[in-house]
Amino acid sequence: MARHLITSALPYINGIKHLGNMVGSMLPADVYSRYLRQRGHDVLYICATDEHGTPAELAAKELGLPVDEFCAQAHDAQKAVYDGFALAFDYFGRSSSEQNVEITQHFARKLKENGFIEERAIRQVYSPADGRFLPDRYVEGTCPHCGYDKARGDQCENCTRVLDPTDLIEPRSAISGSTDLEVRETKHLFLLQSKLQHEVEAWVAAHEHQWPQLASSIARKWLTEGLHDRAITRDLDWGVPVPADTWPELAAEGKVFYVWFDAPIEYIGATKEWSDQDPENRDWKSWWFDVDTDVRYTEFMAKDNVPFHTVMFPATELGVREPWKKVDVVKAFNWLTYYGGKFSTSQKRGVFTDQALEVLPADYWRYFLIANAPESDDSSFTWEHFTATVNKDLADTLGNFVNRVLSFSRKRFGDEVPAGAAAGEAEAKLGEEIARLLAEYEEHMEALQFRKAAAALRALWSAGNSYLEEKAPWLEIKTDQEAAALTLRTAMNLIHLYAVVSEPFIPTSSAAMRGAFALENDTATWVTPEQARSLTSIPAGTPFTVPPVLFAKLTEDDLEAYKERFGGEAS
Repeated sequence: MARHLITSALPYINGIKHLGNMVGSMLPADVYSRYLRQRGHDVLYICATDEHGTPAELAAKELGLPVDEFCAQAHDAQKAVYDGFALAFDYFGRSSSEQNVEITQHFARKLKENGFIEERAIRQVYSPADGRFLPDRYVEGTCPHCGYDKARGDQCENCTRVLDPTDLIEPRSAISGSTDLEVRETKHLFLLQSKLQHEVEAWVAAHEHQWPQLASSIARKWLTEGLHDRAITRDLDWGVPVPADTWPELAAEGKVFYVWFDAPIEYIGATKEWSDQDPENRDWKSWWFDVDTDVRYTEFMAKDNVPFHTVMFPATELGVREPWKKVDVVKAFNWLTYYGGKFSTSQKRGVFTDQALEVLPADYWRYFLIANAPESDDSSFTWEHFTATVNKDLADTLGNFVNRVLSFSRKRFGDEVPAGAAAGEAEAKLGEEIARLLAEYEEHMEALQFRKAAAALRALWSAGNSYLEEKAPWLEIKTDQEAAALTLRTAMNLIHLYAVVSEPFIPTSSAAMRGAFALENDTATWVTPEQARSLTSIPAGTPFTVPPVLFAKLTEDDLEAYKERFGGEAS
């Protein structure tokens, strides 16, 4: 089997992420990683916090912390939330690591050696009061288009217009607040992407057939418009330093690499972090260097990150002229909105991941988000939709099935799986339906079609309810105990099957379902078609318990409380 390397977009360090960030990268990557592991594949799922750039410095300044201390605390806070969501990273690193510094500087030296980096003089805003050049985001002022008085020098968050610092009305330093600003000349390093245009086009053409249309169309748009040479250094105190052995003058001035140059390299850096923890048994280069035919690399990200990973980073890797692994599949997502409006970290609009876990356990969120993933278009989060989905799919279809089967069987037959009659026509029909739906589920998971996979999983749960309603063991028990026992034994086997195949979506609930049965050697990682048809994994006589309610049904009072706390509209 192929080895699977999986990465998700690196969450930025300045604050806990909202549900849109979760469903646009990390959660589907986790679902896919879990599925592949269950199917017997060798999987490495890598992620990290993206820690460099202006926002990190500004967030640290606002809290009165050194930037390295702020990033260390923020990394731990984010990791705690992701643990709460049961994201099973193989490693969750940091872009400020020594490993990323080493590899980023190696890439830069090789790009210069191959003629793809050059120094250029540019004019940039300088603050005498701060004694430094100001990156775009360190300049604030009034947007000339909408009048928003907290617009940044790169973009107005209010109207979303792209800006230049010199566009701002009454610009000021975000550090000191000084309005005494000048425009001076300074030197920066530029990545000569224009020289790599044709190579990137050829690479995209060879790979885009494996990508969803969203990813390929964004890449094609950038290539059609032409790749422009891009500044890859900034005047910041926090970042990967420009190496003094290659650019002594710029290093003496304290230049660091632009966050969008070093952040994609952190996928490699984080893998080396993982490897360095156990170098005797882990080899990071076996995943990244000269492995194109051995490793299948899948990236998960929202659409705003797609250009960097389908065009810019591949250009970097191509320019290095070394056999670094390039992405095979880019699974891109549209936006999840909050009542049709944007989630906003800075404006605290929408539901954030730490708040979500305060409201309900992770499996509620995992299932809802994947079942409504913004794959073909943007999708909207509303509390009404969330409540209806939880109640219908989780509480009624799955949770109620598990509870009533186990509770009724314990009441009538005791604490062991009953034997009952031999399987009959109804059980054969059910087995064929389960095998068909399982194959459909597998097909959608393999194709990274998460909404369709969720629908197939839901159909598997519904098939058990249909069987139970058809057989009606609460009526069978009155006239034929053996028939009722058969029905309950079959239903218990369905519960175990659901526990196995639902694990990528709802791992905690799956563990609870699986743990209900005291099997001595329950090592099943997946369900074969034969097992799905026979439904005999849980033999008669197996002890079982009734787990706590898997999913509580949400009430109108719950709905109103959520809307009161978080707002029932986007703004």
